[in-house]
Amino acid sequence: MLNYIENFTEELSHHLAALPKEEISRAINIIKSVYERDGRIYVFGNGGSLAIATHWVGDFNKTVFGNNLDRKMRRFQAVRLPSTETEITAWANDIGFDMIFAGPLQNYLQETDCLIAISSSGNSSNVIKAVELANKNHVPVIGLSGFDGGKLNQLADAKVVVKTGKGAYAMVESIHHAILHLLTSYFQDYFNDLIIRQDGKKPQKNSLS
Repeated sequence: MLNYIENFTEELSHHLAALPKEEISRAINIIKSVYERDGRIYVFGNGGSLAIATHWVGDFNKTVFGNNLDRKMRRFQAVRLPSTETEITAWANDIGFDMIFAGPLQNYLQETDCLIAISSSGNSSNVIKAVELANKNHVPVIGLSGFDGGKLNQLADAKVVVKTGKGAYAMVESIHHAILHLLTSYFQDYFNDLIIRQDGKKPQKNSLS
């Protein structure tokens, strides 16, 4: 049992160390640009990736400015696609499951926005359709993928791939969680530092949920 735990944690550490840091930096710069344009960040994925997207939206929207709610300043707008379970079933039943992300996105997407597309295989057809819509409209895409990256890694502007053997979902999803926590922590610290320079005092750091 202890060997099993050690092997898992060693593999996790290996993949974390091998992350494409320049691509993660590119993702951060894309999000900064969206903030400056007062755009929105649309996040989506299937199954466990949808759970990761939902968790991140809750974290990001609450945590980055959570201790500065009374301050008048531009806020991030992170939105999970689809935003309700009703939309998922309506699009899937009436139009097709491959349109559950691209369908709602057509109603919202502006050139000021960006996408965070999450797919372990990088080949989920509904994820790819949404990414292709963004590409067509010149909207930047942050792709979080695994295995060999798949088509998502080819189409994304920031290519954040967790390179593993095929089928290593637990490893890929665990690291996708960590990457998105990194983004939340980065922007919390980034804006806290701005406030320090403006006010001369450091706000209390909010905890991640």
